[in-house]
Amino acid sequence: MNRPISSGVLVAAITVSVVFVSGCSDHAQYDPENQAGANPPLPGARAFLAPPIQVPKYVGWQNGEKPKVANGLKIEEIAAGLHHPRQVYVLPNGDILVAESNSPNEEAVTTPKQLIAGLITERSGKKAKGANQITLLRKRADGSGQWDKYTFIDHLHSPFGMQLVGDTLYVADTDAILKYPYQTGETSIATRGVELTDLPDTVNHHWTKALLASPDGKKLFVGVGSNSNVSENGLEVEYRRADVLEVDIATGGSRIYAAGIRNPTGLQWEPKTGQLWAVANERDEIGPDLAPDYLTSVKENGFYGWPYSYWGQHVDSRVRPQRPDLVAKAISPDYSIGSHVAPLGLLFYSGNNLPAPYQGGAFIGEHGSWNRSPLSGYAVVYVAFENGKPVGAPKPVVTGFASGDEKELYGAPVGLAQDRDGALIIADDVGNAVWRVTKAGG
Repeated sequence: MNRPISSGVLVAAITVSVVFVSGCSDHAQYDPENQAGANPPLPGARAFLAPPIQVPKYVGWQNGEKPKVANGLKIEEIAAGLHHPRQVYVLPNGDILVAESNSPNEEAVTTPKQLIAGLITERSGKKAKGANQITLLRKRADGSGQWDKYTFIDHLHSPFGMQLVGDTLYVADTDAILKYPYQTGETSIATRGVELTDLPDTVNHHWTKALLASPDGKKLFVGVGSNSNVSENGLEVEYRRADVLEVDIATGGSRIYAAGIRNPTGLQWEPKTGQLWAVANERDEIGPDLAPDYLTSVKENGFYGWPYSYWGQHVDSRVRPQRPDLVAKAISPDYSIGSHVAPLGLLFYSGNNLPAPYQGGAFIGEHGSWNRSPLSGYAVVYVAFENGKPVGAPKPVVTGFASGDEKELYGAPVGLAQDRDGALIIADDVGNAVWRVTKAGG
């Protein structure tokens, strides 16, 4: 049973918090690009009284500032003043849906680490209250390039994933998938959502629920994150957690499609092979270079190690009880994107608006580290694909979300989408904005 944090724990947390405020002396050995690929270098795991912590202070975008883009690209803000935009989804008529939400804050604070994490997210702006709604963005027809905002669906419970199948819009709240009737061109839906199926929602340590429809429109795939770092809250609260679920649209029935992925999000179909892919946030507190976050194909009935091991058969000795039988069959991810970059958005780009070096591969929205020095993530990167597999190192595409001295935070990218014109759409949940990236001069 969860109990309120004691005064002794509070004192310990405050003492440790001084460490993160004064800076982190435990530096990472590898840059994310040096740890990228199918066989990343993995140093030995370490134990910490408190994990190394480095967090920039939230200041937001000031005086027309905006992220930086790679050569050959330009970026524009198409929506500002939002309340924690997390995901973006493009409708067939070109309208863009934006899920504005944040954690439902249902997890009891029982350890110094949890209290410190709360202080960290407050400092970084990542704990700001979400609107619990979906906003619709529509480009004006007057050629001004301006976009109008409409409240599309409100009174939601930490919404994240969105998918349109036929004339039904599916929304993944933290505790259920809801379905709504959709008519092309409407700017709001007043009808209350009907529950298709419930989703695991006890504790909600990882609360986001990524959503993806099958190509035939008969199934929904849902990313459900773990309820802890490495099962320290007990395995009973991990039921149907750290999984990708498959939901039957006709009946609402569901099954575990793949397991052992600590926090699977950004679910997408790789266009050449038709294979399901995801990005995943791996475990914390064993070092600034462990364990690598990753991009991977998601195999039906596959097991990817959490909580018992990481990157295949690398055992996590903190987990009790140990399960060597499961470790033996743990699948190594396809591609490391570096430790603690916190990937939350994934897009396989199929357009031709962006220059050729950004075509045919995957963009990843990296929300950014809190337990690593120097910082990692806080960028949108591009990973090239050949024959349905990632190759090379991630290329920074959209950067500048943190100051050069790593003391201030302006924004943090999350969800990604491709609009009808082939532009890259980015949800910035710390900067409370939506950005649009196109070819320079286009």
